[in-house]
Amino acid sequence: MASSDENGLIAGPDGAMRCFWHGNLPDYLHYHDHEWGRPVANDTRLFEKICLEGFQSGLSWLTILRKRDNFREAFAGFDFDRVAKFTDTDVERLLGNAGIIRHRGKIVSTINNARRARELADEAGSLAAWFWQFEPKAEERPQIVDLAHLRANPKTAVSTRISKELKKRGWSFVGPTTVYAFMQAMGLVNDHLEGCMCRESVEAERKAFKRP
Repeated sequence: MASSDENGLIAGPDGAMRCFWHGNLPDYLHYHDHEWGRPVANDTRLFEKICLEGFQSGLSWLTILRKRDNFREAFAGFDFDRVAKFTDTDVERLLGNAGIIRHRGKIVSTINNARRARELADEAGSLAAWFWQFEPKAEERPQIVDLAHLRANPKTAVSTRISKELKKRGWSFVGPTTVYAFMQAMGLVNDHLEGCMCRESVEAERKAFKRP
């Protein structure tokens, strides 16, 4: 992996400075530049993101990213209404799928969470409407000033609150750290480091984004 400077930035192949964590690996770099932190309002993509963050627990995100197409195929494109209908037979099928993470608890959790996602969407009008109501105010945001912040795999008061609310509704594999990673990925927060070439464009996209 490319070495980072004291601010947690690395120079990319184009010479521009970016957050350190993608290490200039082409697929990871593309994810950093074009997806991470950019606001999402599509319920299917939100469900996918929170499920994959759950699968990532204890593993590297790069492992999940490189298996994402396999996950999409295995879990009906993360259409939660379809996944909610999965049965024990589907669990066994998925446990035999070498293209995904074959963890029974996480597979069962994804099916359970699909059912809970439908309930949540019915309650709030959409998953997007429910999650975006928790967008942190400026004073609720930690300062993104150094490398340690992202290396610490953080959680915040807001991610803890979302985690508790989801668990009350029967969701699983949605601890505060997993939820914070989801918040970062879906654009509920902008954690591109100061000096990263993407920080300003992501912030502009978030500013223009119409909250559901």
